[in-house]
Amino acid sequence: MKISVIVPAFNEEKLIVAALRSIRSAMSSFSQRGWAVEMIVCDNNSTDATAALARAAGAEVVFEPVNQIARARNTGAAAATGEWLVFVDADSHPTPELFAEAAQQIEAGRCLAGGCTVRYDERHFVTDCATVGWNILSRTLRWMAGSFIFCERAAFTTVGGFNLELFASEEIDISRKLKKLAKEQGREVVILHRHPLVTSIRKLRLYSRGEMLDLTLRAVMSPRKTLTNRARCIYWYDGRR
Repeated sequence: MKISVIVPAFNEEKLIVAALRSIRSAMSSFSQRGWAVEMIVCDNNSTDATAALARAAGAEVVFEPVNQIARARNTGAAAATGEWLVFVDADSHPTPELFAEAAQQIEAGRCLAGGCTVRYDERHFVTDCATVGWNILSRTLRWMAGSFIFCERAAFTTVGGFNLELFASEEIDISRKLKKLAKEQGREVVILHRHPLVTSIRKLRLYSRGEMLDLTLRAVMSPRKTLTNRARCIYWYDGRR
């Protein structure tokens, strides 16, 4: 068994070193089982020291010139050689316990793909409420948060990877496709919840409530028009860090 951990990264020099340190530690849950592991960072056309820092941390670095999260994840997956792919965002901190739980699901054989619940690295009333809501939705509908997805490589290839038409919510799109495939194969998509993924609350500091509300309303009122337009998905592409 070989596991490929893929980290899409755009201008993440402030957070990527700590994130990769956490990921490397969590990967011990795979290697302790005798599984081979690799860590691939996809530099998504960064203009800072992201790529150099990732190489210094021991990651294999590949380059994707088109600034798009879905494309960065797909490029990382194309370079991967593992039977299972684990996608972790560059501002997130998985624990060995979370990876061990994912490994147990892989070993059991019924799981096709999975995600986990999340929590932020700082407490804030608004984000706490939003996180509770998302985690309930995620577990109910088996929607995987983009910050942590593990998936059988064959299944990822079958559904065509992440949708390149989308600049946001590509994780919801692939969740739906993988759920359909899992049903056809008599398998399942799981959402782990015992060891939530810790991720950065930075967007709350970088964007005003008005900006956040504006994007939310646009996504609700005209989802297709918003999510397929890079300029409208400012949270992920304006380079604010």
